[in-house]
Amino acid sequence: MAAFGRRRGVPVNRERAVMASSDCYIVHEIYNGENAQDQFEYELEQALEAQYKYIVIEPTRIGDETARWVAVGNCLHKTAVLSGAACLLSPLSLPPEYSRYVALPAGALSLACAALYGISWQFDPCCKYQVEHDGHRLSRLPLHTLSSSTPVVLVRRDDVHRKRLHNTIALAALAYCVKKVYELYAV
Repeated sequence: MAAFGRRRGVPVNRERAVMASSDCYIVHEIYNGENAQDQFEYELEQALEAQYKYIVIEPTRIGDETARWVAVGNCLHKTAVLSGAACLLSPLSLPPEYSRYVALPAGALSLACAALYGISWQFDPCCKYQVEHDGHRLSRLPLHTLSSSTPVVLVRRDDVHRKRLHNTIALAALAYCVKKVYELYAV
């Protein structure tokens, strides 16, 4: 029988404290010939397509490249949101004659970042993942079986709300910029 405890008022099954093997895929660093890197990349692609909850990448080069790819996607998302917010909020906080000098470039940046994210990241299965840094969650994974001391761990997260947020803000910034440009050149 499973031992139960309480954490934050929710029953916890202690036997399930370790992650189920069907939730986690490990890309092991095992060199079998001269095209091992291609094999690692193929395994990672297969794991991403299979939509595992956690993917542990043991090969350093592929792990670092994947972590950078995720970081660039995060940067584009955050830049689209923050610059779009700056575009939409600058008319409220700056005098009207100066707000367009902030709003128009910020709106263009928001639109460019959202478009680049949509073209390059939206359909990539890697965009559904984030690099996991939480020690508690990492302790539940079978990391003791690895030969590498610094694996990259990806966790699958729902990004629907995130995409909606930056697309909505970027479109609102675009609408504002079109209106402002029309007002500037129509007069």
